[in-house]
Amino acid sequence: MKEYNPEYVGTETKYVFVESPTTTPQDLAIAAYEVAMGIMIKETCFGVQVTGTPDEVARVVERLRKLDPFHVFIKDRGFPPGDERRCRANLGGSRPGYLGHEYEIGLSRFISHGLKETDTMKPEELKKSAQPFKREPPLDIGELSSIIKEET
Repeated sequence: MKEYNPEYVGTETKYVFVESPTTTPQDLAIAAYEVAMGIMIKETCFGVQVTGTPDEVARVVERLRKLDPFHVFIKDRGFPPGDERRCRANLGGSRPGYLGHEYEIGLSRFISHGLKETDTMKPEELKKSAQPFKREPPLDIGELSSIIKEET
């Protein structure tokens, strides 16, 4: 097995996803380039990747979140860009995590809606909505059996 020698020691990478009717990945990239100082920014179909020192990445990510707070989402990337262990240039085809991103983006509109709703709630409404959901007890096996017999 080939020894792994990391290229970006001391850095971190964050994905910045956007699912918005008003903000595009290009908007994120332009805003990131405006405030970036010595960090790597890559525009993607879902937003941008930001790689650099933890302090610089946090500063850029904070700025990007302000563009559209209910529609911009941040996620850690486990491997740095170009990492031979995960890079699609070395593995061929799409990166293994891409389908996960695609699924998460589909859920993000529901999260955005929830964020907007809770942002406008009064404190007492927010407290009430935070109560655990009470589930009905599961259906008794005997009752389930009788329902099945009635239907057949």
